[in-house]
Amino acid sequence: MKRIILTGGGTAGHVTPNIALLPRLKELQYDIHYIGSYNGIEKELIEQFGIPYHGISSGKLRRYFSVQNFTDPFRVLKGFGEAQKLIKLLKPDVIFSKGGFVSVPVVMAGKKCKVPVIIHESDMTPGLANKLSIPSAVKVCCNFPETVELLPADKAVLTGSPIRQELLEGDAEKARNFTGFTSEKPVILVIGGSLGAVAVNNAVRSNLPELLKDFQVIHLCGRGKLDPTLNNLNGYVQYEYIKDELKDLFALTDIVISRAGANAICELLALHKPNLLIPLSANASRGDQILNARSFERQGFSMVLEEEEITSEKFLSCVHTLYDNRKQYADAMSSSHQQNSIDTIIELIESAVNE
Repeated sequence: MKRIILTGGGTAGHVTPNIALLPRLKELQYDIHYIGSYNGIEKELIEQFGIPYHGISSGKLRRYFSVQNFTDPFRVLKGFGEAQKLIKLLKPDVIFSKGGFVSVPVVMAGKKCKVPVIIHESDMTPGLANKLSIPSAVKVCCNFPETVELLPADKAVLTGSPIRQELLEGDAEKARNFTGFTSEKPVILVIGGSLGAVAVNNAVRSNLPELLKDFQVIHLCGRGKLDPTLNNLNGYVQYEYIKDELKDLFALTDIVISRAGANAICELLALHKPNLLIPLSANASRGDQILNARSFERQGFSMVLEEEEITSEKFLSCVHTLYDNRKQYADAMSSSHQQNSIDTIIELIESAVNE
């Protein structure tokens, strides 16, 4: 039986693409193992699928000064030793890494043990963990055409990001029953991420009276971000977080307002949902969401409104313009070459195993 080790962690975004590959890997009868940190979010997410999980020591790779910068290299070294022991024990045919700091010792140990490693970079510019991992990889998958130019020519493959296939199987009627919405007005879905996004939440809520004249609004506002004063507004529903019903909400949705995290926007691309992206400000990040959003804008998939530019007038204008031109955006997405990411990545995995 073929055996694969998956790795990646630190955030849900470093795990969910791995989860999206599981059904196809099982179909191809792979024996699947996962290496992550001892108690990272990846442990909780992976164990529910019955996949054997192996924890290793990990240290965060920081770009800023911290006292932990002096101790974490030793944790990474310990993690490298633990990963090497696991790889020698499990004897995988291939390793697939989604990135995050825990993946670095796994990728490096894979190369040391002469196991082919394929890594995936979600953002337009590689994060620090993947920068360190690229020399040890045989192939580097990426989401954006611009990223291909930043990677070694013999390793770069434009794949897009694997998304959960169940998202493509939603039922709009179920969503209507769930939300209590009618078929009389189009629907906007607002996604701020699992922790919510203050700028997105504020832009939507401060303009609700105007939005609700023409639209119905589903607002995924993040944990602890509900506003009870808005509970009885006709045509507006808010949820901290949605899991099982998300596919149905997507099926009901006409346009989406979202942050510009790589996995989130790749889901919108796969679903052909016209979208307004409000990327996380460069003041609060390394600016990767802005780069992601601008790439999607250039490709005709998205409209972009940066946090610093938000006014009521501009926000409402963007929403109406997006809705009026929704077919143009949906057509551009349906013509994209980044549609069959799971097939492309599985082909790379199979090729690595066979070689």
